[in-house]
Amino acid sequence: MTTVTALQAVSERLTTWLFEAALPLWRERGFTGPETGFVETIDMKGQPTDAHHRARVQPRQVYCFAEAGHRGWTGDWRSAAEQGLEGFDRVFARPDGLFGALADAKGTLIDDRFDLYNHAFAFLAFSHLADALPHRRDEMAERSRMLLSHIEARCRHPEAGFHEDNPPRFPLGSNPHMHLFEAALSSEATEGFDKVTWANLTDEIADLCLTRFIDAESGALREFFDADWAPFEGEKGRVVEPGHQFEWAWLLTRYGERRGRADAIAAARRLFDIAVGHGVCPQRDVAIMTLDDRFAVIDPIARLWPQTEWLKAAIRFASMAQGEERAHYLASAERAAAALDRFLATPISGLWFDKMRPDGSFVDEAAPASTFYHIVCCIFELRDCLERMEKDPA
Repeated sequence: MTTVTALQAVSERLTTWLFEAALPLWRERGFTGPETGFVETIDMKGQPTDAHHRARVQPRQVYCFAEAGHRGWTGDWRSAAEQGLEGFDRVFARPDGLFGALADAKGTLIDDRFDLYNHAFAFLAFSHLADALPHRRDEMAERSRMLLSHIEARCRHPEAGFHEDNPPRFPLGSNPHMHLFEAALSSEATEGFDKVTWANLTDEIADLCLTRFIDAESGALREFFDADWAPFEGEKGRVVEPGHQFEWAWLLTRYGERRGRADAIAAARRLFDIAVGHGVCPQRDVAIMTLDDRFAVIDPIARLWPQTEWLKAAIRFASMAQGEERAHYLASAERAAAALDRFLATPISGLWFDKMRPDGSFVDEAAPASTFYHIVCCIFELRDCLERMEKDPA
């Protein structure tokens, strides 16, 4: 089989797994209704656990079900998405219009601290729910507008981007801004949303990434920064995560195509090359967790989510390329798909392993709901890019 044909078979298999196994399982056992929302984990016997609920999981799961419904899943996605958002509001909403961080499994908020990362996923959920349910588009647009105004008022950074709360907590992070960038890219393209406001924020975060997050000399993206967006002191300021290199590469490529920004695409290619060249274990052929800024391995554990980001970035680059260059990225996408397959080979179809040890064995633990967002996005990105290549064959 050609690589394109092989990846088409992968796409079909993953879509079947998603529609026939994962979505039904997580709808039935991973959602307890608007009182408590989505569960944090499901164990390898297929049973939900009583682990505390992180705020980020709730809008991520809203995104998953809304996007699945929008893409053709005929299961009961609508009640999960709508009641999931209702539960997120009931459990996590604060009086100031922002959201807390952690609740117990019974739906009681136990940590009300602000976290920019969590709010980025609220924006993503609003955007995708508006696409899936047009009659709620105006409501979602207004909710996005109001939430952004609260965040702007609370923790605007004087140069660009945002502080972590007020007073600021340090270090500042590129990762929350990455997910806000993702939400802004989605929101600026969502009918009925304030295109100008979201496009301006998209541009701002893109430039912050290109000028501050990415090291000018190495081309690698750092994770942690001080108040002036300089690398944070000590070892923390040297952290480089291959999964985030891939994820930023995918986002910057989408952005660069949309805006005609060749500099963004060039930076994305460098991020991808670093991640593949230094962040993929040669023995296991999986993307690992952490490098330092000289690309030495710090944490060799491999988690599922970087494999999805590797696949998303590789297939996006392939869809933009022709000839040998396309073949190069398709081959990389095939490797990423093979890595992902290993994490999905669980005793009950529809679950996933989260962590692979250096010896290739998996940690025996429950499947985290937070990973579903990565998987769903990856499956639909693969499908979209393959369709694009069918229309523009190399």
